[in-house]
Amino acid sequence: MILLCLDVSNSHTTIGAFQGPELIAHWQVSSDERRTADEWQVLITGLTARAGIDDIDAVSMCCTVPMILVELRTLQERYYADLPVAVVGPGVKTGIPIHTDNPREVGADRIVNALAAAELYGGPAVVVDLNGTATIFDVVDADNRYIGGAIAPGVELSLEALSRRGAQLRSVELAVPRDVIGKNTVEALQSGLVFGFAGLVDGIVGRIIESLDTDPDHVTVIATGSFPESVVDHCDTITTRDPHLTLTGLRLIHEKNHG
Repeated sequence: MILLCLDVSNSHTTIGAFQGPELIAHWQVSSDERRTADEWQVLITGLTARAGIDDIDAVSMCCTVPMILVELRTLQERYYADLPVAVVGPGVKTGIPIHTDNPREVGADRIVNALAAAELYGGPAVVVDLNGTATIFDVVDADNRYIGGAIAPGVELSLEALSRRGAQLRSVELAVPRDVIGKNTVEALQSGLVFGFAGLVDGIVGRIIESLDTDPDHVTVIATGSFPESVVDHCDTITTRDPHLTLTGLRLIHEKNHG
């Protein structure tokens, strides 16, 4: 059986194909709000065909972009109506208790990440989802309950804001500079982005662990998303790298809803 998983965020969409528990193929494309349901199907068909996948047997997806979610639901109705489909949201079993003020406002991707962290690693755990738009922290406690987290700007968004608002600043490659003290504008920007975001991650994770009031050695801190290696390499608090955590969570969602 082939399970197709789609994780749609503001900047990028990650698509994966599972055969049983094994992720046999994965791709990343842009999250284009103008893409129609038919275009999504052409894109998916092209990617899966190149990987030698002929048939899709089930679909599991989460989406944080309302305009795209409308097209994905049309995609579901038009092309996958006869298949087991799970779209993370109200009415879909997640298997993880959500202990926040308003569980309905928690992003679908955050719930999926928390589920995967609880199932794969066990709590207490912190998921650090580094993507272009946002840096998202999600917390699972020792009882494997999702209890909230934090949201900060993403690396790409910050760089874009700097290049737009700074008259003498420009977009640069996200690479590690020769030293934290930049000797030119490019290295100064790289230093601020790489070491600045590493410090942001370590600072927030440290405060989360303090709030959990537990031994830091007992907390699993998982980096996921399309994270820049240059930043994660300089994070002292990251214990595990799992770039496909969300896809795995979507597989678990499928199993909990369709067995």
